[in-house]
Amino acid sequence: MKIIILGAGQVGGTLAEHLASEANDITVVDTDGDRLRDLGDRLDIRTVQGRASFPTVLRQAGADDADMLVAVTNSDETNMVACQVAHTLFHTPTKIARVRESAYLTRAGLFDNDAIPVDVLISPEQVVTHYIKRLIEHPGALQVIDFAEGKAQLVAVKAYYGGPLVGQQLRQIRAHMPNVDTRVAAIFRRDRPILPQGDTVIEADDEVFFIAAKAHIRAVMGELRRIDETNKRVVIAGGGQIGERLAEAIESRYQVKIIEMNPARCRHLSDTLESTVVLQGSASDRDLMLEENIAEADIFLALTNDDEANIMSSLLAKRLGARKVMTIINNPAYVDLVQGGEIDIAISPQLATIGTLLTHVRRGDIVSVHSLRRGAAEAIEAIAHGDSKSSKVIGKAIEDIALPPGTTIGAIIRDEEVLIAHDDTVIEAGDHVILFVVDKKYIRDVEKLFHVGLSFF
Repeated sequence: MKIIILGAGQVGGTLAEHLASEANDITVVDTDGDRLRDLGDRLDIRTVQGRASFPTVLRQAGADDADMLVAVTNSDETNMVACQVAHTLFHTPTKIARVRESAYLTRAGLFDNDAIPVDVLISPEQVVTHYIKRLIEHPGALQVIDFAEGKAQLVAVKAYYGGPLVGQQLRQIRAHMPNVDTRVAAIFRRDRPILPQGDTVIEADDEVFFIAAKAHIRAVMGELRRIDETNKRVVIAGGGQIGERLAEAIESRYQVKIIEMNPARCRHLSDTLESTVVLQGSASDRDLMLEENIAEADIFLALTNDDEANIMSSLLAKRLGARKVMTIINNPAYVDLVQGGEIDIAISPQLATIGTLLTHVRRGDIVSVHSLRRGAAEAIEAIAHGDSKSSKVIGKAIEDIALPPGTTIGAIIRDEEVLIAHDDTVIEAGDHVILFVVDKKYIRDVEKLFHVGLSFF
């Protein structure tokens, strides 16, 4: 596939990295020559220096015969105009744009082909807000991913000393929970992936990814770790777009406080939000944190645009007694450094956005793609189309499917039913198949499994 990526920032660069390793023809456009040189030295891609919305620059990047344009520059307006130019002058089939400003996103009809022709809109703030909301709803989870509109969920937890299954083989799950069907899709032990077998023994501190029907998630979590108390009190540092959207989404169910420095922004938040308490000040102010009883907070969330401020306020909140601390980290190099110590969960907006982008770039009948463990693995939802003659998976039991190395099938959603995958489970036409891919170099082979052969047409 020939793909032009506009913007060589963290999202554009990470996307190029993902796609270049999968035999795509990638061209990256940016005004920053140093950034392009760095990408070009590391990856097998073309680079073009120039303004992303200029017709001459797009033509130089190969827009005449490109299959897809992904506009992820830091400017909403540049992204929108580039999609318009690509549509009008080059008839680019698929145009994806990152648009952050809610003033654009809330206008119906703005992104139709008759107006601004954008096929897929990506809003990082919306993606990250939804991501954090799921973590708040599942105390103890490191990552929560919905499949088939939430019918099934993939959850990552850290196995703790004292969990009923710690020190036991995976096959004991069924004995412990005879009425709950679940499957462990992968285990990361000391940052190395382990493909689970029935005799695999779960160790304390293992990062365990399991899939189950949504109703069974809490029961399975209880087998791997002490169940955390339900969250009630949430403190948010930073009243920007993500902080405001999150407060709006959860204030009806939780006691929410926002700490924001800017007086004008505080007034806006007070006028917009219903029950959220808005405090003007710094989340790094120890006296303010003590005054607001941070020790009683179930979750402290640092959501400003400043990584260092987020890290420092999170460390302070933890020291002062906040039960759980989550922090947005924009610099991917920091994520692995801070997560798991004083900071319970580090959230990378770039990686959350990448999963959404990859969903629209993958070939075959791929419904959704989710980046796991800061990009180390992927969870994929694919639809099985065709029949037993035209499909490599339909009519076959899972044990008979030639899955690429490091790939497991975790579950199948058939109509409204969630079927946890077992060796003798047979895939039918229309099934949503949830796959876990540890070695991303085999992504293309996974996609090919779900291509329909010519005999189907």
